[in-house]
Amino acid sequence: MTFSAINNDRFSITTPLYYVNDLPHIGSAYTTIAADVIARFNRLQGKPVLMITGTDEHGQKIQRTAEALGRSPQEHCDQVVAGFKSLWDQLNIQYDRFSRTTATRHEAIVNEFFQRVWEQGDIYLGQQQGWYCVSCEEFKEDRDLLDGHRCSIHTNREAEWRDEQNYFFRLSKYQHQLEQLYQEQPEFIQPESRRNEVLSFVNRGLQDFSVSRVNMDWGFPVPVDPNHTLYVWFDALLAYVTALLEPEDEPTLEKALSYWWPISIHLIGKDILRFHAVYWPAMLMSAGLPVSCRVFGHGFLTKDGQKMGKSLGNVIDPVELISRYGSDAVRYYFLKEIEFGRDGDFSELRFVNTLNADLANDLGNLLNRTLKMVQKYCDRNVPSVAGNDIVDSDLLKSKGLILAKEVTQAYEALAFSHACEAIFALVRASNKYIDEQAPWTLYKQGQQATVEQVLYTVLETVRLAAYLLSPIIPNISNAVYRQLGFSVDFNQKEIGAAIAFDDHARWGILPSGQALGDPEPIFRRLDPPAE
Repeated sequence: MTFSAINNDRFSITTPLYYVNDLPHIGSAYTTIAADVIARFNRLQGKPVLMITGTDEHGQKIQRTAEALGRSPQEHCDQVVAGFKSLWDQLNIQYDRFSRTTATRHEAIVNEFFQRVWEQGDIYLGQQQGWYCVSCEEFKEDRDLLDGHRCSIHTNREAEWRDEQNYFFRLSKYQHQLEQLYQEQPEFIQPESRRNEVLSFVNRGLQDFSVSRVNMDWGFPVPVDPNHTLYVWFDALLAYVTALLEPEDEPTLEKALSYWWPISIHLIGKDILRFHAVYWPAMLMSAGLPVSCRVFGHGFLTKDGQKMGKSLGNVIDPVELISRYGSDAVRYYFLKEIEFGRDGDFSELRFVNTLNADLANDLGNLLNRTLKMVQKYCDRNVPSVAGNDIVDSDLLKSKGLILAKEVTQAYEALAFSHACEAIFALVRASNKYIDEQAPWTLYKQGQQATVEQVLYTVLETVRLAAYLLSPIIPNISNAVYRQLGFSVDFNQKEIGAAIAFDDHARWGILPSGQALGDPEPIFRRLDPPAE
């Protein structure tokens, strides 16, 4: 059985459809930054790219939250959605589609998909008893509950006992096909720890899950029984499909799936892994559709070693963090300092120290002092050297020649911290190189040709580092490129031939004699946080 066909000519990625019970938090920002970086890297490589983000807006939790705030559910959703879009703008997120589950077009897609699954005989009416977590919008098995019937995810909330009639999806029917999917496509679930979690869950035997709720108005009615409302997860997962429609398209599955499907990567937090790696592919199988290519579940964030929570007063406000330090700083820290896929910690002191060491000192100071020497020794222009003039055994060139391959593999594996480490290993080597070569001494000795070779080699290495870092820190990369005499913008979605990957990911393309800009700090040192 063939489950999906990966199309390497185009690339599509989704964040979760974020639940709008409250304004976005740092965890939502973390996922979306990572998705944006992957999308940007694929655009650099010249691929057509579609990045989807959006909001999940139905369900009892939304209805209760809105009522408690004295708003209608739609008013509440509209206000929170504005907060998400504003934060993505501040983080320099270049999404292509913002999918909302309250959209009229979405209901048409949901109804058509439901009808396919219904006609397959995979939805039936049954009775459900059990403990229900409103925050998860999910019935919980006993193995998923803590003492006092508290949800293992929302530990401060006791689940509610429910005994109601619901429509169910025959998940158990797809046990064998899911096991076959995981076996034939071992990279479908990543990282390995998440894959093992899913395999353990599935191997214990799958149970059918309910796809409707009663006594709830906020959601789409079940097409075959308007007394029931479609379960929020059945509705929300399909918003990935709705997002594939062009604005002028008729909202049909055929139209939605015609170009971008299957999705290349669903990027999620590990708390919603089961929905994306078990429920979603089974639903797609039932509807006769290819499953998505990869599901990557990243870890949780803590602060100073503690779980974040409003009651602890240690929640990180992403808006405040950006306003104090800038989007590039936030993007860089979370992807460089935390191994993507594992849980990670935020410490403001480590945040400041990391940014000062890497961006201000290692990269920024290297560019600044090298440009000042070029001003003094080479009349403000790139030295009269070509990349081919530098021997391949040169320390920096030899490392630079293989850097793009290593970094490409890291980005493709979502190993952002490894990509940053590889790039900054070369940057640190460049600092050591210029100290050891001492072009200021060579200049005094009248060795102009050697001076120019040393300075060219360092400038070209900084350029290559900035290029490969541009998906993570596009504004800083812009500043580096401008000072090196290029007029390009890494924030332009259509990168074009001016900075094509096949050219600019290579070491040795800095044009001889190109006029350089004035040396200016690309990242100003940050003051340590107050005690």
